[in-house]
Amino acid sequence: MLALVGASLLTVATYAVAADLRTDHPDTYVVKKGDTLWDISARFLNKPWLWPEIWQANPQIKNPHLIYPGDVLSLKYLNGRPQIELHRSMDSGPAINTIPLSEVEDFLKHMRVIDDPKPLPYIVGLEEDGIRVTNGQLAYARGIPDAKAGDMFAIVRPTVAFGRNHRGSGEYQLRSDDLDFRGNKLNGTNWNTYWQDVSFGRKGQPDYLGTELKEMSLAQVTRPQGHGIETATLLLVGGGGEVRTGDRLVPVEAQPYDLQFFPHPPKLQFTTADYTRYRVIGVPDNIAAAGPHEVIALSGGKQDGVDNGTVFSVWRIGSNAADNVIHHNPLAADMDRVKLADEYEGHVMIFRTFDKMSYGLVMDGTKEIHVGDVLKHPDATR
Repeated sequence: MLALVGASLLTVATYAVAADLRTDHPDTYVVKKGDTLWDISARFLNKPWLWPEIWQANPQIKNPHLIYPGDVLSLKYLNGRPQIELHRSMDSGPAINTIPLSEVEDFLKHMRVIDDPKPLPYIVGLEEDGIRVTNGQLAYARGIPDAKAGDMFAIVRPTVAFGRNHRGSGEYQLRSDDLDFRGNKLNGTNWNTYWQDVSFGRKGQPDYLGTELKEMSLAQVTRPQGHGIETATLLLVGGGGEVRTGDRLVPVEAQPYDLQFFPHPPKLQFTTADYTRYRVIGVPDNIAAAGPHEVIALSGGKQDGVDNGTVFSVWRIGSNAADNVIHHNPLAADMDRVKLADEYEGHVMIFRTFDKMSYGLVMDGTKEIHVGDVLKHPDATR
């Protein structure tokens, strides 16, 4: 009986993948310089995130997860199931990327998210008591008493703190607070959001997802702390951004991010209620909306089972519209509201994850994506 059920499930899965093959898919494809894995997947599949379902293990290849220009991809059928075979080229350049790195490079190299920036060492003074310094100038740091001459640090700036309040009945209120040079909310207490927190959220602080740090420059210790001097002297040596007092210091990390990953659906089975927790929480540079090939911040991370390559669909939440058709009285119409359908906007793929949030690149779409839009399974139809 179990074998029969397993065979049935395999048949269903095979049919589902086969049904999502493009009618104009090639039988073979030669990988070219400038290709991305997403684009190649889209040549074979209507749903590029199903790529792992047709990717052949190719055990004869030392690392089949890397695809190079000149490689030949062939569509075959194994027990009726479509599979891609890889034939490695003898003359190949750098491995292709899943998405164009130029579109996400700044977020891979210069952005990170941590729980709390305040305990980090910080810049307390600048050369000639200036307001800003840049490459070739000096800054003075407090909080690294054991640093030695030659030690390297990245100077980062806390920019936005992201939060989320549970308002009950599966509803979540999103928060993003701009930060001043001390790492505090830029405008002090926002009484509007404060009363929303008290009325709808948990008592006390909202559920913060993390604070975004933007790398401003690299710096090298030229004079350690000591002999009556209470700060370490740093020479700004790279990055080009202007540094100010209050900027924080973190150790320089060697490649703290992935460059290769496969597009795939969420690995965990989320319920409909779960998906209401996962929203678009930020668009870079405070732009009102994001379109294809633009980066958005999302309220789901490693603790939620989200990893690099995870694909979501993004939806505008349907309004609760007052029925002004049958009600002439505005108050009566307001009391008789109807739920409208959610509206599909596009797909986003995660390329960098943190504990409670992540960055994703909008891969395609029919409408602009806004803060507050909800994330669903990539196959969702409503």
